[in-house]
Amino acid sequence: MVDFGSLITAMVTPFDDKGNIDWNQTALLIDELIENQQTDSLVICGTTGESPTLDDTEKLAMFKFAVEHAAGRCKIIAGTGSNNTAHSIHLTKEAELCGVDAVLLVTPYYNKPNQEGLFRHFEAIASATKLPVMLYNVPSRTVVGLSAATTLRLAQIPNVVATKECGPLDQLAGIVSGAPNDFIVYTGDDSSALPALAVGARGIVSVASHIVGKSMKQMISSYLQGNVQEAGKLYRELLPLFKVLFECPNPVGVKYALGEKGLNVGSVRLPLVPPSEDEAMHIRNLLQ
Repeated sequence: MVDFGSLITAMVTPFDDKGNIDWNQTALLIDELIENQQTDSLVICGTTGESPTLDDTEKLAMFKFAVEHAAGRCKIIAGTGSNNTAHSIHLTKEAELCGVDAVLLVTPYYNKPNQEGLFRHFEAIASATKLPVMLYNVPSRTVVGLSAATTLRLAQIPNVVATKECGPLDQLAGIVSGAPNDFIVYTGDDSSALPALAVGARGIVSVASHIVGKSMKQMISSYLQGNVQEAGKLYRELLPLFKVLFECPNPVGVKYALGEKGLNVGSVRLPLVPPSEDEAMHIRNLLQ
């Protein structure tokens, strides 16, 4: 079974003052997430990495850089999904050449395929690569949702090994109940981290782990070791930060928080904008 660990960070893409990728800060961020925030795997160029405003050249450079800089210290999962099946296949094949460990494939947005279209989209990409595939269901962003039944159908494909599920908790629970033993279910919602563990998720693909990864890892470990009270205490302490980071569109909040913590990952690309003064104040107050 492919093991991505229990804590996966959906990594931001650091930019310099001109809006270009800042490679020095990218290296520092990768080190921080692995060494101090205890992340087991990194998603590169996912939604939190501002994938909609990165071109393919930038994405492939990020994939290659992350593989080389991580140097086996964690798994590298490349965000290669889009709403264009042919383009997703092309980018997935190129990511495979970069040496990534797996790919993350988001549900196609805007063109709103039905469940059969979703199945065939993911099936086509999975059949075009030897890499392990993690599905990504996030209906709040893509409008279309991958049903539990379609997820379980896709789980029968040998290299479709995991899902990042941002649908309702009962859907996540249904996938856990019906999936093969070697199919891994993650929540993609920080605020659902502990409830998802309680219904059988392996862990979380997280944004807040940029800042509080060590505490999140402790929460996960406490729960899995049977110390539910300690896990609950940690979850309640972390929950306000989980929520405030999403008061503005992701990754605006977490990029600002990283800057406040001394990691200058830069701002965001349009159409995203920096946090308002009220949003920034809320983040600063919680970080303190």
